[in-house]
Amino acid sequence: MNEPEPTATNKSTLHIGDMVEATGLSHRTIRHYDEVGLLPASTRSEGGFRLYTESDLQRMLVIRSMKPLGFTLEEMGELLDTVDILDAEPGNKTARVKLDEYTERAITKRNKLALNLERAESFIADLHTK
Repeated sequence: MNEPEPTATNKSTLHIGDMVEATGLSHRTIRHYDEVGLLPASTRSEGGFRLYTESDLQRMLVIRSMKPLGFTLEEMGELLDTVDILDAEPGNKTARVKLDEYTERAITKRNKLALNLERAESFIADLHTK
């Protein structure tokens, strides 16, 4: 059975302002992700406004999580593609290896951020003792 095309009146669609509110990202950032093809709007309203689905929102939240870890737009796209492959083919070994690699890289990046945060907190504490 085919799902109905999202429309401006379909409750399952979100306008860009809804995406801004749900993600905390700016209009400009979301438009940029659309323009570079990382997360294009699923459809457009009759007036030409970008419309997003709940699935788009979930993908945007993944992108938002990758951003502070320093992943490039290309890497974000590759990870989203990998997740899509695993959703369609859970046993895909190549995609599983790729996801595991991203997981390890994310852990390494998180650990580096945690260390930097610890150093910043120590620095601030030192300043308060002066």
